[in-house]
Amino acid sequence: MQGKGLIRFFLVVMLIVFGIQSLYMLRTMSVENDAEDYAQGIVASMEEGAVKDTRLKEARISYLDSMSTEEVMKIPLLKNFTYQELKQRQLNLGLDLKGGMSVVLQVDLRELIEALANNSKDVTFRQALDLATEAQKNSQDNYVSLFANSWSNIADGKKLSSIFIRNESLRSQIDGNTTDGQVASILREKANETVGMTFQRLRERIDKLGVVQPNISLDAARDLILVELPGIDNPERAKTFLQAAAKLEFWNVFQFNQIGTAFQTADSRLKQSEGSETEEVQEEEFRLDTLYSFTDNLGNIDSSRFTVDTVTITNDIVGTGGPLLSKLELNLGTMSPAVIGLADRNQRKIIMEYLNRDDVKSLFPRDLKFLWSKDTYKDIDGNDTEKYELYAVKLEKSGGKAPLDGEYVIDASANPNPQNGQIEVSLSMNSKGAKIWGNMTTAAAQASNREIAIVLDDEVVSAPRVNDAITGGRSSITGNFTLQEGRDLANILQVGKLPASTNIIQSSVVGPSLGAENISRSVNSLVIGFGLVLLFMLLYYSTGGIVSILALLLNIVFIFAGLASFGTVLTLPGIAGIVLTIGMAVDANVIIYERIREELREGKSLQMAIQDGFTNSYSAIIDANVTTILTAFVLIYFGLGPIKGFAVVLAIGVVSSVFTAVLVGRMMIDWWIGRGNELSFWTGFSKNAFANLNIDWLGKRKIAYGISGVIILLGIISMVTRGFELGVDFKGGYSYNISFDDSEVVSADQLRNALTTSFGTAPIVKEVDTKNTYNVTTSYLIDETGKDAAERVMDKLYEGVSGVVSGLDESQFKAPDGKGTHVTSSSKVGPTIADDISNSAFYATIFALLFIFLYILFRFSKWQYSMGAVAALFHDTLIVLSLFSIGHGIFPFSLEIDQAFIAALLTVIGYSINDTVVVFDRIREFMNTYIGKTKTEIINMAINSTVSRTVITSLTTLFVVLILFIFGGGSIKGFAFALLIGIIVGTYSSIFVATPIMSDLIGELETKKTKSNKKSFSRAVK
Repeated sequence: MQGKGLIRFFLVVMLIVFGIQSLYMLRTMSVENDAEDYAQGIVASMEEGAVKDTRLKEARISYLDSMSTEEVMKIPLLKNFTYQELKQRQLNLGLDLKGGMSVVLQVDLRELIEALANNSKDVTFRQALDLATEAQKNSQDNYVSLFANSWSNIADGKKLSSIFIRNESLRSQIDGNTTDGQVASILREKANETVGMTFQRLRERIDKLGVVQPNISLDAARDLILVELPGIDNPERAKTFLQAAAKLEFWNVFQFNQIGTAFQTADSRLKQSEGSETEEVQEEEFRLDTLYSFTDNLGNIDSSRFTVDTVTITNDIVGTGGPLLSKLELNLGTMSPAVIGLADRNQRKIIMEYLNRDDVKSLFPRDLKFLWSKDTYKDIDGNDTEKYELYAVKLEKSGGKAPLDGEYVIDASANPNPQNGQIEVSLSMNSKGAKIWGNMTTAAAQASNREIAIVLDDEVVSAPRVNDAITGGRSSITGNFTLQEGRDLANILQVGKLPASTNIIQSSVVGPSLGAENISRSVNSLVIGFGLVLLFMLLYYSTGGIVSILALLLNIVFIFAGLASFGTVLTLPGIAGIVLTIGMAVDANVIIYERIREELREGKSLQMAIQDGFTNSYSAIIDANVTTILTAFVLIYFGLGPIKGFAVVLAIGVVSSVFTAVLVGRMMIDWWIGRGNELSFWTGFSKNAFANLNIDWLGKRKIAYGISGVIILLGIISMVTRGFELGVDFKGGYSYNISFDDSEVVSADQLRNALTTSFGTAPIVKEVDTKNTYNVTTSYLIDETGKDAAERVMDKLYEGVSGVVSGLDESQFKAPDGKGTHVTSSSKVGPTIADDISNSAFYATIFALLFIFLYILFRFSKWQYSMGAVAALFHDTLIVLSLFSIGHGIFPFSLEIDQAFIAALLTVIGYSINDTVVVFDRIREFMNTYIGKTKTEIINMAINSTVSRTVITSLTTLFVVLILFIFGGGSIKGFAFALLIGIIVGTYSSIFVATPIMSDLIGELETKKTKSNKKSFSRAVK
């Protein structure tokens, strides 16, 4: 064997990598054990309960945070590693194994385009934006392209440059002669810059979030950012941290007594437009004008001195007000002069609609902008009114921007105020910001101690009264923050605002208990499946099986080392990929060993049989594994999140399998034989297994065609009539796994009925194989884009579950690591990402089939081989789809069509083509060996000689997939079932579909000798 030195080199390198990764893991485990001991010591004296659990978690995180920058490992002559650096170099566990949260963020480029157009009110421009926003829900194109297409469809000759030519920053790039295509290209460049900067800012924010081993990646083609935060214990905090634009602004304000009368006039107009009587309007106007005169005379008197009589008048007016004042409680002296009024959360939207009406806006100053408070208002006694404050800020003449914003902030920190204990976020500004802030506060102090509104993401967090000018560029923000919220805000402000806002279009949360259960089940599947394969190889191939066992062990070592080195995130589908790789790794061993057994039966010596067995197997092994890698690459390109991880595992596994089975395995066999030792490739019961078969496979093809046709026909009928059980990935919606306390006995029908009342529509409720756990999927509010939509859906879920579980604790129910009845995992897939996933699945399948067709055409030089192979793959796909359509709702486990199913389907395609390629390869070999045989004889001989390989590889793979199906858990049971069916059907189709179809299409087989004779005859005739 040539190249042994190179093989040894790579073998040593990979073992060193594995050794280093093991050292990293052992040291970090030691630090984490120390953290656990420290945390247990902190809570040792506390009583069992939620408080103790929370304190334990905080203490553990605090210890690890303190160690994150400490050197915990020293490697002589190399470098010293901190805990954080060691964690970054290890294999990351995905959310489904560790618990945590993942989100897919879509960068909102509509805001960018509006800003570049100086917020143009052009009707065509606005219509194009609306059309692009709507089209984005069902398209994989980026927003800029959709906008450009929408403009071209409705512009009617108007040039796109006319919209953007007024922007000073674009004047060097856009003029009256710039074409629409050129403008679109410029917008795309700006969009790329914005998306890239947003991605970088998010990465910097996540670094400050304190999450160990976060994963953040950018899908630049679709303007999507994938964020995975393992071990996060507060998903809502993380969502706020990721989505907050951190647009900090300081505004001058209008006081209530400056614009108060306009509200009564506005209410009157609205009342008239709705047909109210004039006398009531005039009476209300007189009463409020009198009250305004009273409050005007109060001047700067402390609001705490107002009497209850004033409040009584307010309530009287609001109670008899029109459309506006019946919803907005005006400030009649009990609040800060900067507060205009109060309103319930659900009334804010309609109030803003009233205030933005043209006939109402004209009553107020043109330089006025209304904003709501971030938090609810507390009265003078500190009681929460559950109402939000309305403010009116003063727009500047320079483009309506705030006089001062967060761009000037150079440092921020959060600490309790020593006087009142409130959390303050202290800010330091640069020299330019300090000058602007000094001018603003000087003007406010001189204007009778006027207030300045501090606004974060278009919400007023505070509006302090300015008594004296503030110089030096220092300020502080108070807004009922907790210490953690204050620190988060300080960290965000230090990083800076996002260049564009982001929308969560897909999210999932997995509780730590579910992650631990998934790890346990996955490890069991891995160990049992691996053990069965080892036992079979030993019993069937005797001492030759020992070599394959060593190769398999090395294979697993190299897979984990490779995954860690590439920084791959290992998920539940990834473990499924490893389990599948174990089964498929046997494939190369079986191809080689079965060929060696054939050579031995022909009377060759052991050494010659080994040499010929390896040599004659390379072609089939290469073809089989190249097709699988092609499928993996398609999945890597089109897949999202865990499915991409599965594909990476599959690709690394295939490469590692070929290296260990073919190269390392050959080296081990040569070393053993070279030392004069004997090696056997069969045992007593397996020696003649599958030997001397003589079955007319082609003669039975019509029966096979009939069986396949019936199953596919029934499947198509079922697809049309019953359809599929589409998962949330494909139809969009919210999905929750709810684990009920052992003392609660709840049926699926009870839960469904209760949630139907809560949601207003019937959700899908399914029992999960985990004890006393149900999955709930609903489309309630899925089209809502508000940042509180997920919270509102969770509230409705709690409301519905409370109907069947008495005394349900809301905080525990909503916590992924809660006690008793609680949500163990949740996910959201918006319409945009659902369409994206559907389209990706379609293109992935089509491209996988196309690549395989082209590769087979390249390798066998005849389209008939490609057509037979692809026909078999279509057949396998239709059979699996048919069984999923027929079986859903009948089988006692979920048969959802989701991303994992698509991964399974493409794996089936890659696996099925392996069997087909091996048969085709043997046909090609026999064509040139048995020249006098007919086509039918050659094909039957080829199938008969490869049946042993086909059956054994399928059997070993079935071992591990069956174990995965039994022990792998409900989340991958459908995935494993698809693989089970696919392996069986793939084995069947390689014999009864691919080869017969190729035979029916090709006519007579041409050998190399036949081609040579034809060329000689042609030359002779000439």
